[in-house]
Amino acid sequence: MVADALRGMVPPHLGPVHHRWHRYGVKVWFGPEAPSREHYEAQVVGARDVPGAQVLAVEVGFHAENRDPAANEAALALLVAAESAWRPELGDAPVAGPFLGRRDDWCRVSETWNDPDLGDEELGLALAARLTDYVEALEPIRRHPPA
Repeated sequence: MVADALRGMVPPHLGPVHHRWHRYGVKVWFGPEAPSREHYEAQVVGARDVPGAQVLAVEVGFHAENRDPAANEAALALLVAAESAWRPELGDAPVAGPFLGRRDDWCRVSETWNDPDLGDEELGLALAARLTDYVEALEPIRRHPPA
């Protein structure tokens, strides 16, 4: 549901939206059909990885999951350098830094929602809307890096 709703929310000039479901969430990207190592994602994460979560959290935002740690750092550095452009759009919630969980060589600009009701019928639409916020704020920077 998240990916389907997002397709209707993302501005058409960004091109086709591709997605792939996985066990605990969805990855969304633009460009080639094959999943990109740099993508937007909404996923359930364990409470052990999110301060303040009692049971679980939902993470929503951008991930850089390249095999080369330097590529991940470069993707993050680009977004951090342009933080003044995206922070007003996304607010204080996003964290730009290391990946949540087991991988310490992946990076993110994302936020977590602690202990959401996964049965809430509105959660999918809320996640799609928030992923769209990330796409609209970050994708122009990724496609056209500031000089």
